[in-house]
This record gives sequence, C-alpha cells and structure tokens, in this order.
Amino acid sequence: MGSRVLPIGVSLDTLDPDSGRHLIEDNSNVTRNGERSLVSWEQNGVLDQVSSPVRRDVINRSSSAIKYPNNDEMDLESGKADKDRDKPIRSNRGLKIHNQAVLSGLAYCISSCSMILVNKFVLSSYDFNAGISLMLYQNLVSVIIVSILSFFGVISTEPLTWKLIRVWFPVNVIFVGMLITSIFSLKYINVAMVTILKNITNVITAVGEMYLFKKQHDRRVWAALFLMIISAISGGITDLSFHAVGYMWQITNCFLTAAYSLTLRRVMDTAKQVTKSGNLNEFSMVLLNNILSLPLGALLIFVFNEVDYLSKTPLIRMPMFWLVMTSSGFLGLAISFTSMWFLHQTGATTYSLVGSLNKIPLSIAGILLFSVPTSLENFSSILFGLLAGVFFARAKMWEKSQS
Repeated sequence: MGSRVLPIGVSLDTLDPDSGRHLIEDNSNVTRNGERSLVSWEQNGVLDQVSSPVRRDVINRSSSAIKYPNNDEMDLESGKADKDRDKPIRSNRGLKIHNQAVLSGLAYCISSCSMILVNKFVLSSYDFNAGISLMLYQNLVSVIIVSILSFFGVISTEPLTWKLIRVWFPVNVIFVGMLITSIFSLKYINVAMVTILKNITNVITAVGEMYLFKKQHDRRVWAALFLMIISAISGGITDLSFHAVGYMWQITNCFLTAAYSLTLRRVMDTAKQVTKSGNLNEFSMVLLNNILSLPLGALLIFVFNEVDYLSKTPLIRMPMFWLVMTSSGFLGLAISFTSMWFLHQTGATTYSLVGSLNKIPLSIAGILLFSVPTSLENFSSILFGLLAGVFFARAKMWEKSQS
C-alpha cells in the first residue's frame, strides 16, 4: 500500500488494493520518428482503472534517424544501397524497444503482485492488527525515498506550498480512507476475492461519470460491468472463507476508490494552477499524497487506539518483521516507477490490458500461498470475474477507438 499514484492513463480495472494509489486516465497518443518522440496521456474517464484521473504529458527524447535524399542512392564506399543499409538499424531499434516493453511489463507485474502478497503476509501470517500503522510506515518509507531522489536531482518534484496543500487536502482525505479500507479488507478476505470485489469500483465510477461528467458508455462496457457484478455476487455467495466485516471494508473501499478517481479529475486542473511550473507530475503527487497522509495517519492511530496494541505486540521487536514491513514500502514505490516505465514503453491501453491479465496469476498465487479453502463454484466465479475484467479492458479500448 505505500505510495502509489497511478501513471496517467490507467483504467480502474487494472487497479488492485495496493496500486490504487495511482489514478490515471485512459488515453494515449504516440507519434514516432524512428523512436517514440512524444507520449501524452489525457483524461478520458474512469480510473478505468486506479492506478489510476490524472493528466500528464510525458515528453521523451527523440532520436532522428539518418535520412538520405534518395533511397536508391548508392554508397560509393560500400557499394550498397542506402535503403539496404537502413534495414538492420531499424530492426535493431525495433528489437530494443520490444525488449524494453517486455522488461518494463514484467517489472510492473512482479512489483504489483509482490506488493499485495507481502501486505497479505504481514496482515494474515504475522496477524498484525495495526493496519493504519502499516499504511503510515509504508508512506513514510516512500516520502524518504522520493525526497532523497529529488534532492539529488534524479527526479523532479513540485515544491509544496500552502495553496497546493489546501487544494489537495480533500483528495488526500479520500486517499487515506482508500488505503486504510484496502488494508482492513485484505486482512479478512483472500486475495482472489479482493481482486474480484474490486471490480465493483468500475461500476461505481462509470455511474459517477455519467452523472458528474455526462459521459456515455458503450453497450460493451456496460455488458462487461454487468458481468463483473454477477461474478462479485456469485463469488461472495460461494466464498468458503466469507467474512462479513471484510466484505464491508472492501465495499467501502470500492466507493472511496471511485470517489478518489472522480474527485481527482475535478481537482487536478486547480492543483496545476497553484504550482510554480503549472504542472503536477506523478512523483509530485506521490510526495504530496504521502506527506499529507502522515499527520492524518498519526491522528487515526490514536483514534483507533493502535498505540496500545503496538506497545504490547512482540512483533515490534522482531527484525524480520521490520524487514518485511520495509520491503512492502519499497514495493509500493516500485509500483510507481515500474508503472510509469511501462506506460513510457507501451501505452495506456496496453497498460490497462496487462493490468487486467495480471490479476489472474495474482489470484491463483493468493489461493495457493495462503492455502485458501475454495470450491469449484467459487473458483469458477473468480475466474469468471477475472475474464470479465479483461473483457472490460478490451471494451474500453474499443470505445476509445470509436470516439
């Protein structure tokens, strides 16, 4: 759960309980001149998935290929046509881009799956009952790392001003609520069912877009959303490890995640106007969200009386426990970096589809690693919901291509 702020251009469907710190809209435009020269993600609608709401232009360095006035002109030294000489160059370049895309995609999938599984391990295997403290520590790790990288000029972040904090504070309150409810639900519900129930967020966001932004969705999108609802209901009915409290937290999380997505869309333009550069990149949002979450999280620790639990639990004196906790903070930030890298190498539509497909191995790993009791009916519902998520991502791609 740590610092995630989804790269701009993602759909809610790719969101998981831990990568939901990033919210992105699903629209990418790529122009190529030998290599990708400009990638811009513009707001389109749903956090189709979380990760992602936020709009941003990412300008990449473009390298211009050598051009010759005539493709048939001969190289006097080699005796080969220039067009033949260009072929291996283009082939090597295409291979390099392809390898980068595969590598970045694997990095994103691994970090995303690992984050959720590590959080589940901390909450269930260690039986850690201080979810707010877990969120607070992960966010603190993210703030420290991002601040160090910014100090040494590795990344750029906007300076925090009181104007920016005032504008962003309502978004941050929802952000903190989203993270806390995600942690609480993950403690009581298995990873596979959390993934399926998370699909409800797409439905809430789609309805919210209709009323708030007058956005109309295609019939294929609504069909996919209907399938998601059916899978969530059937999954809950057949869940052998059903926990009413966990389901309550997860449904609350779905509403807060959708609210975060929709609110962020409204606040982004205002937030950009109060920054010095007139822009607000993902690293700035990671820093802003996590810094503002620290005092609010500290207050909630006292409200929920986690201080008393922390003073008595023997886990605090276990070095291995702190190692796992810290690794979860690093993984949370890794999702930010790898998701932006993956988007840079591919595009929002590919990111969305891969995020949906990524839920399939994640759900299976959650069932196997934590020995979750299941039945054929429940497993079928889970698989049905995962496939509905893939169908939803494909429907959004088709909808966007038509518009």
